[in-house]
Amino acid sequence: MRVFGRLSQEQIVFGLAVLLCLGFALALPGFLTAQNILNLVRSVSILGILGVAMGLVVIGRGIDLSLVALMAISVAWTLQLATNGMPMGLALALGLAFSLAVGLLNGFLVAYVEIPAIFATLAMGIAVYGFGRYVMFSLDVVYLPQDAEAFRWLGQGRLLGVPTPICMFALVSFLAFLFLRYTHQGRYLRTVGDNLAAARISGVPARPVILMQYMIAATIGFVGGCVTAASVASMNTRVANSTMIYDVILVVVLGGIGLSGGKGGIRNVIVGTLLIGVLLNGMTIMDIQYTVQNVIKGVILLTAIVIDTMLNPRDEQTAQQGDI
Repeated sequence: MRVFGRLSQEQIVFGLAVLLCLGFALALPGFLTAQNILNLVRSVSILGILGVAMGLVVIGRGIDLSLVALMAISVAWTLQLATNGMPMGLALALGLAFSLAVGLLNGFLVAYVEIPAIFATLAMGIAVYGFGRYVMFSLDVVYLPQDAEAFRWLGQGRLLGVPTPICMFALVSFLAFLFLRYTHQGRYLRTVGDNLAAARISGVPARPVILMQYMIAATIGFVGGCVTAASVASMNTRVANSTMIYDVILVVVLGGIGLSGGKGGIRNVIVGTLLIGVLLNGMTIMDIQYTVQNVIKGVILLTAIVIDTMLNPRDEQTAQQGDI
């Protein structure tokens, strides 16, 4: 994706992140300290993990607006099962199975029923949240059992001095990179996103690939939810009604993954996460109101989508698929 001359959008975003760092360092004492940088990366690790999940779906020319709701409900149900006495390992297995089932259903609706992804996943997110609150548990916040120390380490531990959320973000990013670069399924995913009709003609199993991308996103979302719950010893399901899903899309689009599909990679997600992390950290230190922060993020997201639309105009096939 080219923006100015030989600079890609990814390189420009990285440059903006560096400039923001320098600007905040001059204006805010202590911004560039090692501890603050570590806290900055840790604070956006969950956003980065979800960004990897969303990035894979967008590369496949899709969108998953149910990601945050599914994360919240599946992990909250896992914690509820563990609180009720079920072994944590079994509770995690059931929570993951629920996530995979919803991901499979998302993929089925998009690939076989041919409902536009934006509508299918939006409706699924609402349905999952309502089902979870009505059937699975009744509280807004579900807490981690006191004896789940191994699980707690995912969010509060350290590995070689590095907070585990950062390590988990790095691990998920690395595995996703390997998937896209070195596996047939990863190449199929990019091919389907680039040109669905050509992929079918060339023998790529397009519909199974679409099923796969939503199931992978659901799995990564569940991992991100586990890290979130372990970090604060609870899962607040009201996050499903927050603006978090738009922050995830912002990371993906701003990093340079084209919404038209088939373009970008995991490095784009990392760069987008870095810029948003610096921006949010700086605005928090400057004590900018949350509502004003949302306005700023909204303007940035809109600008990024306009730029992406200009660089990657929707073709007739994309319009028929209904993807944004």
